[in-house]
Amino acid sequence: MITFVRVDDRIIHGQIVTRWAKEFPCDGIVAINDKAATTPVLKQSFVASTDKKVFIWTNAEWDAKKQKVLESDKNYFLITKNPVDMAKILVDDGFVPGNVKRVVIGPANDRPGAIKLGQNQSITPEEAEACEKMTNAGYDVYFALLEETAIGSWPKFRSKFGY
Repeated sequence: MITFVRVDDRIIHGQIVTRWAKEFPCDGIVAINDKAATTPVLKQSFVASTDKKVFIWTNAEWDAKKQKVLESDKNYFLITKNPVDMAKILVDDGFVPGNVKRVVIGPANDRPGAIKLGQNQSITPEEAEACEKMTNAGYDVYFALLEETAIGSWPKFRSKFGY
């Protein structure tokens, strides 16, 4: 079962392992990212970052295994590197992560074309479109590096992108 949905440009790191895993039940982490899943050194660094069970899968592997994750009695976090990938999973592919209706957007570095929303939280117009798509599908797209530093949900920021 999925207990937490996160977008994080670092994929798996200390905040996921030490903080969010204490706030939400977590037996393991499922990260979906084609590059990380096919780059052995990246994959190994994510697996080594925690004592939790870690799966780093390509989108194709996720498609083949997602139902098993959903039906598991174990609690898993679902993580992608960017909002576009998460919108593909949740909206385009129609995956429903159980009762989880909040997508927590974590770190997103400043990049060319990105608009800064908060400290270490910048998104591009393409990512904004993904946030809009997830919100329109009924998800609360919530920007928070950590719960206590949350800056708000997508409707607060959508006008910066013309929505």
